[in-house]
Amino acid sequence: MDIQFSGRIIFWKGPAPFFFVPIPEKPSWEIKSVSALATYGWGVIPVTVKIGKTEFTTSLFPKDGLYLVPLKAAVREKEGLEKDDLVKINLKINF
Repeated sequence: MDIQFSGRIIFWKGPAPFFFVPIPEKPSWEIKSVSALATYGWGVIPVTVKIGKTEFTTSLFPKDGLYLVPLKAAVREKEGLEKDDLVKINLKINF
């Protein structure tokens, strides 16, 4: 399953700081429809993400009925991304 969307980078300051891109409702619903086939526990879903020229693997986190794409520091640095930047994401679920 390949999904494309745009979203703004948000910052979450928990025990350790993280940057995420929230997935909009419609794509989140599409992901939810296949989540039982893809999750490996706790509702997280393994994916391959492409932002700009950078491709990486990560796992989506469920949050409030939607999903969040975590952004690794190396990806943010390579693509010059910061909080509140609008990014286009190509996402593939790894079944």
